[in-house]
Amino acid sequence: MPIYEYECKKCGKTFEIYQRISETSKDVKCPVCGEPDPQRKISAFSSCGTSGSGGGYSSGGGCSSSGHSSGFG
Repeated sequence: MPIYEYECKKCGKTFEIYQRISETSKDVKCPVCGEPDPQRKISAFSSCGTSGSGGGYSSGGGCSSSGHSSGFG
């Protein structure tokens, strides 16, 4: 389930929520003031995996705290 970032039009609070792709901002309320229909913000996309030349994993990079960037082994 994707994470979406919203900003409340009333109080200005920025917040993130897990939301199904089929849901819209009309299904969301501000967690601070309860205002319905906040504005969805465009967020930067981040991905785990290979980077750089040669198809190797970047040193120190990755998504897991176990030290394995790929999640395997």
